[in-house]
Amino acid sequence: MKGCFTVNKPITLLVVDDQPLVRKGITMCLARQKNMKVVGEVSDARDAVAKAQELRPDVVLMDIAMPHMDGLAITQALRRELPDTKVLILSIHASPDYMCQAIQAGALGYLLKNTTVEDLIRAIEAVARGESHFNPEIVRQALDQVIHADKGGAIGTRLTEREREVLVQIAEGWSNKEIAAKLGVSVRTVESHREHLMHKLNIHTAAGLARYAVAKGYVQEDDGGYGDDCMPFPPGGTQRPPPGPPNIRPPSPG
Repeated sequence: MKGCFTVNKPITLLVVDDQPLVRKGITMCLARQKNMKVVGEVSDARDAVAKAQELRPDVVLMDIAMPHMDGLAITQALRRELPDTKVLILSIHASPDYMCQAIQAGALGYLLKNTTVEDLIRAIEAVARGESHFNPEIVRQALDQVIHADKGGAIGTRLTEREREVLVQIAEGWSNKEIAAKLGVSVRTVESHREHLMHKLNIHTAAGLARYAVAKGYVQEDDGGYGDDCMPFPPGGTQRPPPGPPNIRPPSPG
């Protein structure tokens, strides 16, 4: 029966977060709940899917910003591999953009890490039943964005600040490794942002992202690392082209 969780059949939970204090705090908060049981913790995001396949939890409590692989990419993988496992995002990002990305990835809930224990419990119970539960303040912000969005500016195409930063770097012709070094994040995080950009904008090439960045005014038309043939310079697109030699005129005779 849908949502039939009792003392004899508690809601099993997997906590995925790179911060040990957060994982332990969640586990301690839920330890008194007779209808819930934390069956595992994951610190390295790359191990999350394998651990979930091993434990088959009812609900995964998922962070977003983690090294090596972000929680949204893991959520997408979990929805493919374990469709019966529900995902509830616990994040520091109080942004409608992140919430919308979480929904698109397949999460049923989105809460901030400063939420109350009572609200966390309600959210877990709702998500375990297959229902949604989202932070009400972020939902209000999302509705305000929809109401006040201008034509062509629907919430689904709004970019986060980090996505705009990555988009500009892509448009300028930098490689994923170089972007990661410039922004102080992992290469996998940059790859994830690139995937989100392509999915959100329905653009599937770096050249297309560059054209979009120019069209939206994120970069000037002559700033990008992509030429008229839409190929990065040099071929392969690993770096922007070095500046040419200075134009020095030979001295006039006599």
